[in-house]
This record gives sequence, C-alpha cells and structure tokens, in this order.
Amino acid sequence: MSVVTVRVPAKVNVQLAVGAARPDGFHDLANVFLAVGLYDRVTVTPADGLRVTCEGPDAAQVPLDRSNLAARAAIALAERHGLTPDVHLHIAKDIPVAGGMAGGSADGAGALLACDALWGTGASREELLEICAELGSDVPFSLVGGAALGIGRGEQLTALETGGTFHWVFAMAGRGLSTPAVFREFDRLAEGLDIAEPVASRELLDALAKGDPEALAAAVSNDLQPAALSLFPELADTLAAGEAAGALTSLVSGSGPTTAFLARDTAAAEKIAEALLTSGTCKSVRTASGPAPGATVVGAS
Repeated sequence: MSVVTVRVPAKVNVQLAVGAARPDGFHDLANVFLAVGLYDRVTVTPADGLRVTCEGPDAAQVPLDRSNLAARAAIALAERHGLTPDVHLHIAKDIPVAGGMAGGSADGAGALLACDALWGTGASREELLEICAELGSDVPFSLVGGAALGIGRGEQLTALETGGTFHWVFAMAGRGLSTPAVFREFDRLAEGLDIAEPVASRELLDALAKGDPEALAAAVSNDLQPAALSLFPELADTLAAGEAAGALTSLVSGSGPTTAFLARDTAAAEKIAEALLTSGTCKSVRTASGPAPGATVVGAS
C-alpha cells in the first residue's frame, strides 16, 4: 500500500471515578467511555523519514515533532517489527485540541492502525492494544470505540452494552486545560480526605444498556470536575447555560475544558447548541451522537 487513512472518534466520559494518587503518580480509575461521532483522520504515506503535519481547528496547537502521539505510535510499532518509521503522518483534526475528548489519543490509535496496514505488520489486536496502553491511558479506547469500562489507569478495557443512541452537545472553551494540571489540582483538593476506591456505577451501566438518556443523565459523574472548575471557574457559566436550555444533564468532559450536555433527542440537541452559541460562554459548539465505532480504516490504496 502507498496510502492508508484511518478515522478515529472522540470520547466523552459518562463516569470518571478517580482514586487516590498511587506511588507511581497515577490514579486508579473507573472510567466509563462513550465514543461519539466527532472524528480525526490520520493519513499515512511512505516518506524518507518521520514527518507529522496537521490541519483543522486549533492545528497550530498540535506538536509536530516526535512527542506527538501519532509519531510515538509509528515509532513503537516500527521498533517491535524491526522497521524504520519512515512515514508522513498527516492529521486532519476535528476533535478539539486539549479539550478532554482524547483527540491526541485518537491520533495515536489512528496512526498505529494505519501504519500496521501500510507496513503489513500483521499485528494482533492484543499487540495493538498493548502498544496503545504504553502510549497513554485513553489510547486503547480510541482503538476500540463503542462503550467500555476502563480500570487501572483506564487502559484495561471491558466492552459495555449500549441499547440505543445518546445525543450530545459539546461546548468548546476559549483555552485548554492540561490533564496533568487537573490531576494535580484533584490531589490538592483531596489532600487529607479519605478517597474511596473507584467503582463503576451500576445504575449508569444499566442506563447505557437500556439506551435510556434520562436514567443516564441521573447517573453521570466526573470526579475531576471540581478540579477543572477550580482551574477554570468560567466553565460553571457554560454548564449553567446548557442546563437552562434544556439539557438532561451537564458535565465537564474528562479533564476538560470541553463541557458536555446530554440531550433527549436530535431536536433537543440542536436547541441546546443554539442557546450555548448565543450565551457567550463558549468559543464554539458541536453536536454528536454515540456510541461510535473505534479506529477504522476508511481508505487504502
């Protein structure tokens, strides 16, 4: 093959339960992921060396060196198979950058699947997931998509049943939030408190399985939300604007600063999106539904 393109979805965390800091600095999580239909596309072609380019909203914020997760994925796969990562990785961004929706992780998973196809390495699903886990906590889910419970750092996945489609509105903030900074703030706010072991909510898993948006709205939670709001207090205004417009629930997506609003149906999502746009509390708004498929080859020649 001379060119491979992979499409990879964004995610929203419908539950993010966070345990106390571990000795290695990470936190045990019970992380319920739902993939949604906002996608990045990663196109891989042979080149004289490793090169990364990017287009799309906020592309200027994406690193184009070997720290980029797409580049790291190509290097990791090449090293395992005795190859040199001589590829041009082109990322077409549509997932918000530094928005808590796993855009960077999506690019890593997309590049991994694309390079596997381009090079014909024949890597098993287990090997790809193992590399994903080495790259970052959210990368395995970007490969798998759908809905899943992630434990450990979030990288140990169990697929979850979903009984219907869930409609979402996402409000993008005017600036980003660093995930490590949000976890540090979580630790600061939790200092001296007894932090419970993170466990997936039975009510939330049942709501996903039944496809019941109102039951899901009653069960969503994000333990990182207080930390995100502490660092970015203006997000509270966005959350309030979405709820005033009829959202079933609102929450910060992952470590933020993107905020997510669950709607009853497509028409309600459009109404909420319009209200958020005119509220002046966010930079831009997108609607999407989930579950969406994980990393998928959409073009190869």
